[in-house]
Amino acid sequence: MQFDEMGNLSGKTLMLLPGTACDYQTNFGTVLERLGEKYHLICVNYDGFDGSDRIFPDMITVTEKIEKYIRENHGGKIDGAIGSSLGSSFVGQLIQRENIHIDHGIFGSPDLDQSGKCSAWLQSKLVVPLLTSFTKNEKKKAKTKAKLQSFFEMNDEMADRFMACFAKFRPESIRNEYYTDLLEHLQDDIHVEHTQVHFIYAKKMGEKYLRRYKKYFRDPDIREFDMQHEQWLFGGDRYAVPVLKAIDEFMEMPVHKQAG
Repeated sequence: MQFDEMGNLSGKTLMLLPGTACDYQTNFGTVLERLGEKYHLICVNYDGFDGSDRIFPDMITVTEKIEKYIRENHGGKIDGAIGSSLGSSFVGQLIQRENIHIDHGIFGSPDLDQSGKCSAWLQSKLVVPLLTSFTKNEKKKAKTKAKLQSFFEMNDEMADRFMACFAKFRPESIRNEYYTDLLEHLQDDIHVEHTQVHFIYAKKMGEKYLRRYKKYFRDPDIREFDMQHEQWLFGGDRYAVPVLKAIDEFMEMPVHKQAG
């Protein structure tokens, strides 16, 4: 595991948790500098995605390592944590387990999919090859790049960065990450005293995700944005600026009041 602390070290603590098959450098690369101007960033790379030879084990083992780091380095409490996509599952687990405390849990347009073992195994067998098959085939690489640019409005540099990120990690780590994320279920109606839950809702994902957010968390603070999944991280300032403004608003909310 890799934990890098940077930014405004006198500011509020904000942990950044990347999504599937990503390191924080790629996932949050477009907003790191701007977030670091205000916040004391704790940037996380999981086992298997941290440049080491380790393989990603499972979601709970990694969650336990994150909890241990927060206890040992921040007295068991941080001001905020933002998860990108799968990273939001870690935010949910950290809040639900209550082994450490987070004032503001920020969910970056996640799907929060959950399933049983058979379905999770089948999905991982189908999806993981799609995430990695293009890396050794130039024709597939060109098609994947074109899809990223069309769907997410990525520029050339950003599309190349994301494809390079997927290519550098071992398929075993990606498979374990994807598979075990589906197995670790969140409870319904999660509510932790003095913790506020905030969702960046990408409207183009569909309303079923909005219903899911309200199912798992009691009275979440949901902000709607007209964008695709996590488009604020790679679609330019048109999407990033409004979301960054919302994050500042989240982090300033008094935690003794219930959001929503």
